[in-house]
Amino acid sequence: MAQTDGDTLSDLPPSAKLVYKVLEYDGPLTQKGIVEESMLSARTVRYALERLDDIGVVEEDVYFADARQNLYEITSGGCECDTEPAPSD
Repeated sequence: MAQTDGDTLSDLPPSAKLVYKVLEYDGPLTQKGIVEESMLSARTVRYALERLDDIGVVEEDVYFADARQNLYEITSGGCECDTEPAPSD
């Protein structure tokens, strides 16, 4: 499968944007939690998380309640592509 040269969230498929928004609003979640919140298939969520990780807007940590799962969250820098420009005074 060919990778695109997309460096921003706006270049990603709609499923990746939805996963980003779910993580933005609902905080750190496991893959299963993202599937439940987004109503996307597990395979689609895996692909979206991979794409988000490729551009560096999502980080993966160990989920201590169940070490078989990972916890995903938006990186502290986040994505600057969907913020509105500051008003000039």
